[in-house]
Amino acid sequence: MTVMASTARQSGATQPDDAGRLGFGTRFTDHMVTIRWTSAGGWQDPELIDYQHLALDPAAVGLHYGQIVFEGLKAYRQQDGGVALFRPEHNARRINRSSQRLVIPELPERAFLAALHALVAADHAQVPSARGQSLYLRPFIIAVEPTLGVRPAQEYLFVLIASPVGSFFSGGLSPVSVWVSDTFVRAAPGGTGAVKYPGNYAAGFLAQREAAEQGCEQVVWLDAVERRWIEEMGAMNLFFVADGEDGGPTRLLTPRLTGTLLPGVVRDSLLTLAADDGYDVREERLPIEFWQSGWEDGSLREVFASGTAAVVTPVEAMRRGEREWKAPTGTGNPVTLALRERLLDIQYGVTEDVHGWRSPVVLPGV
Repeated sequence: MTVMASTARQSGATQPDDAGRLGFGTRFTDHMVTIRWTSAGGWQDPELIDYQHLALDPAAVGLHYGQIVFEGLKAYRQQDGGVALFRPEHNARRINRSSQRLVIPELPERAFLAALHALVAADHAQVPSARGQSLYLRPFIIAVEPTLGVRPAQEYLFVLIASPVGSFFSGGLSPVSVWVSDTFVRAAPGGTGAVKYPGNYAAGFLAQREAAEQGCEQVVWLDAVERRWIEEMGAMNLFFVADGEDGGPTRLLTPRLTGTLLPGVVRDSLLTLAADDGYDVREERLPIEFWQSGWEDGSLREVFASGTAAVVTPVEAMRRGEREWKAPTGTGNPVTLALRERLLDIQYGVTEDVHGWRSPVVLPGV
């Protein structure tokens, strides 16, 4: 699919001395891609334009009734100087699953991928080169029809923007402490927990504030029904590294997808890499007592969270009510760090891509 280009400014290269100032999602590249949908014409051709403000009618359905979905993925500078996306087909499928849940027209996968490649090619000079840095891509779809009628809209706008980023957390790879919320829940069965819906994130802000008031960096969600089963950490998937059973290989466990958890791309990638490395990989419903007792008796060696933005984040302490549990001391999180490095090596083109996860971008003049 051809992406139409309007007037385009020359992208400004991301300089080496930007390393300590990138942060996350605070600066944006020179261009964006838009695609319009109407009930009469369907999805139109993607258009590459200068980064600019959106013109939305104040009565746009998305502003009033939340008919919006989004995605998040990254492009990485490769060892040979090229640029590659990481598993973009997964995000194309997931934004359509989100769209189905929010009654938004599905965007053809080829259009989604064409938009990604066009924007990265146009702004490739702004893809950082240091390990731990990348170009974060944020595609979203918003209902733009102006009506206050409570129904799905008849007009939509797909927008893709990009941001050169460093570490998601200000402390980099430093382990975090978490607060287990017994007051709030992230998602309920039959709800929107398994899709990338902005309301899921806004609804978590108050719980995140509660965690901060308790001296913790992140909140851990329990299920909405029994308030017992571990779900996610903030907007990230959780993993647990535990002793093997009966002398068997080390176990890597993560909460099973039940319809209330987001099926993360990094989550899926880490499960695959861990299985490749011989770990006993399991997706199970895990009670909070598993975490508490595992840290008490030392059988639970490491806990970490994963997501596209932060990649991998170790967890060092967990609080619930008046009690606190801490990870076994002196472990150094070897499994967590090894899996992180394995994943980064693939993303940055350091090692062979045996699973076909890298999607090279054709750069102009190359």
